[in-house]
Amino acid sequence: MRNWIARQEFRMRAGMIMLAAMAAPAAAAEPIEIKAGIADPVNTVLAWWTAQDAGFFAAQGLKVEIVNMNGGSRGAEALKAGALDVMHVGLSSVVKLNHAGDDLRLIGSLSNVIRFTFFSAPGIATAADLKGGVIGVSTFGSESDTTATLALARLGLNRGDVVLKEYGGGPQRLAAVKSGEIKATPLNEPFTSLAREQGVNVMVDLVPEQIPWLFSGITVRREEIATRRDALTRFFRASVEGNYLALSDEARAKAILAKELKISDPKIVDISYNDFKQQSPPDLEPSRQGAENILAQFPGGSRSVDDYVDAGIFDELKAAGFFAQMQRKYGKR
Repeated sequence: MRNWIARQEFRMRAGMIMLAAMAAPAAAAEPIEIKAGIADPVNTVLAWWTAQDAGFFAAQGLKVEIVNMNGGSRGAEALKAGALDVMHVGLSSVVKLNHAGDDLRLIGSLSNVIRFTFFSAPGIATAADLKGGVIGVSTFGSESDTTATLALARLGLNRGDVVLKEYGGGPQRLAAVKSGEIKATPLNEPFTSLAREQGVNVMVDLVPEQIPWLFSGITVRREEIATRRDALTRFFRASVEGNYLALSDEARAKAILAKELKISDPKIVDISYNDFKQQSPPDLEPSRQGAENILAQFPGGSRSVDDYVDAGIFDELKAAGFFAQMQRKYGKR
């Protein structure tokens, strides 16, 4: 009799434990960890910073760590090695690594046009002054490196007429060009506005040309688009909502920019935010023309956009009505 009672009590306890487990909210599950690298603390990261600030990553069951890699190519190398899950980097780095045998894919775009202005050191005003001098880029194969070719062409020069060297992020390059350590360098916001405020000479401004270019993308390892599709889809959804919130709530977005960029000058924050609004595709849709323009800079290797860009997650979210939902919630951009 005692054994029968003990068995019944055990079954009751086991049943209560099972019911409690089934009743536990999904949020109680361990969050999926995502390590996301950025090339530099620049305004194209605003969608991610806003998603973090507003809790959108957490709402998707993610625990996201955003890490500054001080260069797009350096970050892409870390992504390839598995040290990152996602990298904020332009398509140039993807093309360079894939031509070397790697297999990365850009799944979304945070900017579809070139955002670089080329600044020169004191006393460097003409192409003749620049010839034979050092141009500082973040890392070789990055957008700052690739677009240097276009800037030089505007001056009637080519890459063989100068010496290109890696100088890291925007702060390091700005300091180097101001001191005359290098003769020129490309900068984007907020470093463009800081350079202008400090009287640094503009040599070539590519921004007004609005050249289609996959300038800042969400890049992953190709195999993980299949093996971690759910996690990447959640990350993409949160990024898109962060982008919509940043586009619709100017005051909040500027406060986030000021905090993350460590800038107190409201004028520079205003310029950086307005630049973000002009360049940011609301749904983070990659530009095919932008991809083709980058591929034209890389002779050899595949010229098929599909070997570098995978819009499958974007297409699935579009078909499911996610972007229409964002437009209803935050207003059509």
